[in-house]
Amino acid sequence: MKQIKSLIKQYVPHIRLSLKNKTAKVFCISMQRSGTSSVGKFFRDFGFAWAGWPADRRNSWSLSWYEGNYEKIFNSLEFKMANAYEDSPWFLPGFYRVLFHRFPDAKFILFTREPKTWFQSMIKHSQGNVLGRTRVHCKVYRRELEYFELLHSGLFDEGKEDKKRLDKMMKITQDYAEHYKNLYRLHTIEVKDFFSGNAPQALHIGSLEDAEKWQKLGKFLNIKVPDQYDSHENRSK
Repeated sequence: MKQIKSLIKQYVPHIRLSLKNKTAKVFCISMQRSGTSSVGKFFRDFGFAWAGWPADRRNSWSLSWYEGNYEKIFNSLEFKMANAYEDSPWFLPGFYRVLFHRFPDAKFILFTREPKTWFQSMIKHSQGNVLGRTRVHCKVYRRELEYFELLHSGLFDEGKEDKKRLDKMMKITQDYAEHYKNLYRLHTIEVKDFFSGNAPQALHIGSLEDAEKWQKLGKFLNIKVPDQYDSHENRSK
């Protein structure tokens, strides 16, 4: 009951505002370290009922994605109370296809950045440690064989590992640079290809380097965004 009251307090003021716009649901499907937190702030600033990484952490949405249990995500209270979503699990491989068919009136946002800069941000985020739950990270970035070999060696305690942010056994190093950057490029290409063949009007593509990115996003969502508005969360030092 305490959790439900807390969620109502968090979401209801935004729901009242978000009812004014015509967009039923908006999914940011940009890969992590591609401005997702800044998009989340944009959602909050303009009255959407937002769900981001904290909601994923509380509900284990990414693990449900990994297990193919999409209904567990869609039936969760926090998913139902929100109408604007960013970070995981929405950018996870192929999930945008499920979202598109499940919510045909939804809109989608894809922000991109230069792959080399993105990869350096991935390394800096957790000081070279893999981000998030190791099993899910390795699925997203195609390091499953390496992960399972480590797991079955008996040297890897998955429960303890997932409680860490730093000092994990699996790392992101420069040796993986081309591997990660190619997957980043592939995500961008696949998203563009899918929507160009199904619903071009449902996808907004933006660049983090574009000084007018928020005004253009506002136009896509039928929101007037002031010229001086900016949103930049988790800025790299």
